[in-house]
Amino acid sequence: MTSSKLTLEPNAREELLDHVREGASRDPPAEVCGILAGTGNTLSRILPVSNVADEPRVAYELDPQETLTKIESVEESGDSVLGFYHSHPESAPVPSATDREQASWPGYVYLICSPDGRMNAYEWTADVFEPLEISR
Repeated sequence: MTSSKLTLEPNAREELLDHVREGASRDPPAEVCGILAGTGNTLSRILPVSNVADEPRVAYELDPQETLTKIESVEESGDSVLGFYHSHPESAPVPSATDREQASWPGYVYLICSPDGRMNAYEWTADVFEPLEISR
């Protein structure tokens, strides 16, 4: 990202919240995850990816093969991968210690959402999550 702001197109925001709420409605609730796609600093669509973590209630792990396939589809469409998202169905949308330990894409956006609509975006610098302003 070259900007300290992430703009969410309304349809992308609604799709994201629908996915997050679907995960939160499971019994037990589960984190959901996926890819953020768009151009520049504008998020225009999300691509859900299966969470293959051992403990999906409190962690996420993008399915590797599904992630690769979806990244290729984003690139083929002319969009860019802006970053990744996941949900915190039972806690605040801020990076957890696990999120920090497992972050592996410097320069990309990490968007964390709660089912109540709260969301925070960060750019991973390889050392810290730098907060990004979210605009609509």
